[in-house]
Amino acid sequence: MNLRRAVFPVAGYGTRFLPASKAIPKELLPIVDKPAVQYVVEEAVAAGVETAIFVTAEGKSAIEDHFDRNLRLETFLAERGKRDLLDVVRQVGAMVQVVAVRQKEALGLGHAVLQAAPVLGDEPFAVLLGDDIIIGQPPAIGRLAELALETGAPVIAVMEVSPAEISHYGCIAGEEVSAGVWRVRDLVEKPDPAHAPSNLAIIGRYVLTPAVLQALAATPPDRGGEIQLTEGLRRTLATGPVYACTFPGKRFDAGNKADFLRATVEIALDHPELGAGFRRMLEDLFVKAEKT
Repeated sequence: MNLRRAVFPVAGYGTRFLPASKAIPKELLPIVDKPAVQYVVEEAVAAGVETAIFVTAEGKSAIEDHFDRNLRLETFLAERGKRDLLDVVRQVGAMVQVVAVRQKEALGLGHAVLQAAPVLGDEPFAVLLGDDIIIGQPPAIGRLAELALETGAPVIAVMEVSPAEISHYGCIAGEEVSAGVWRVRDLVEKPDPAHAPSNLAIIGRYVLTPAVLQALAATPPDRGGEIQLTEGLRRTLATGPVYACTFPGKRFDAGNKADFLRATVEIALDHPELGAGFRRMLEDLFVKAEKT
């Protein structure tokens, strides 16, 4: 399936990264030499996405600016002969068409997706959450798009986690219909491990259909006043199938400080310019640590 549009909900405060995220959107905090959100957008672009729809809030315009042209910076780099950096800056600015819509109140992920509805059109679309950085080829969202094309249904990304971890995620109940693919019977948000229907955690990648938007529009707020995407997907089950699948690549939880650091280290080790020197630096630190 050729996914032309992808939604990136980026309106949150990023409280887990305060004070770093007080004035800078959490999504722009760097992992090595790129902001975290760029890895997610690159994944979508690699799967054929042409338009990135950022669901933003007050103080988040720097995310749009990052994916826009910066003619003053380009002129500065060109005048000083910094061609390599100029190419990098231009590539980011030309990566994807950008649309921004506002989520004026923090009313849940389902509500955020609904804000993008007027610019989505009547075709399937992707939703990618910035806290989930998935590194690898082929792109993870592309696997979901393939399954959506085969089934004509919404598709959710899932991965196995330990029973102790499942309470931190939504999870699915379903029947495995082929290797790594399940037909979903139900979805449960952050279940008690003792009553979780599976250890298949929902990860922040979705390919959704207009039917999901219709279900979300009819979904009432929960007790906290939020419209949950999980509940919208549960309602979609009444009108047609929903599938879940595993995905290629390695996933990091960039919303968790420890995993953010892990992502930084592992991506740096694979960096074509920095990797070898960084590895030597780490080895030197380990040697020193063992001596103390």
